[in-house]
Amino acid sequence: MLDQPDDIHPLFHGAPQSTEFRKLRKRLVRQTREAIEQYGMIEPGGKWLVCLSGGKDSYTLLAILHELKWRGLLPVELLACNLDQGQPNFPATVLPAFLEKMGVKHRIEYQDTYSIVMDKIPAGRTFCALCSRLRRGHLYRIAREESCTAVVLGHHRDDILETFFMNLFHGGRLATMPPKLVNEEGDLFLYRPLAHVAEADCERFSNAMNYPIIPCDLCGSQEGLQRQQVKAILDGWEANSPGRRQVMFRALMNARPSHLLDPKLFDFAGLLRNT
Repeated sequence: MLDQPDDIHPLFHGAPQSTEFRKLRKRLVRQTREAIEQYGMIEPGGKWLVCLSGGKDSYTLLAILHELKWRGLLPVELLACNLDQGQPNFPATVLPAFLEKMGVKHRIEYQDTYSIVMDKIPAGRTFCALCSRLRRGHLYRIAREESCTAVVLGHHRDDILETFFMNLFHGGRLATMPPKLVNEEGDLFLYRPLAHVAEADCERFSNAMNYPIIPCDLCGSQEGLQRQQVKAILDGWEANSPGRRQVMFRALMNARPSHLLDPKLFDFAGLLRNT
């Protein structure tokens, strides 16, 4: 049974025994496994750099991937990685202590990107783009140093939907975060195994497990972000029509190029009628 100490990874020790939590855990494992299989994330000899920020999503990602590996369903090597970006008051000892206690292989890297972001971004502008670009560059470097084949992020279904609408409203394009891509250099995959998982489930899971959550004091401290605005819109739609998020997410998996307007995706000029 899942609650036996010798039959679970230490990340699940002390898990609630309620039926509700068991269903949640089973759903998270199933949805993550489905995404991994559907988007072809497993390759022979793979080694994944699992990025751990200390937020609810990355804790969920770490736990579910180790659950799958523990049960022989994920034949890759896992290395957890936290990038300490030098934010003031960041509790630098929390994640190393947690990972040591859980017996998780890990690497902690310190790079003061915070000072760079604060120096380069004018007052009133959002930090996210530069912060993300600097973080991603260091993660790719670490992945190469550790001989990893993929960088693995904790973005979930709601992140993907929000990015789609941000691109729609502000970027003038139909695009979002793909579950799998290759970096510009072509030497590393980037995976998002939680692509099918709802944010609310990540929050319920991490809260139930009482993981030591570390809030983001950089982008998380800014008001009026485009993503926050989009999230509020989606929350309103979901409140008025429960299940709307999942319907919209399914739409991203059911694109019909012939019913859009992009001639690069469909040969409208070459379309012929029967004569």
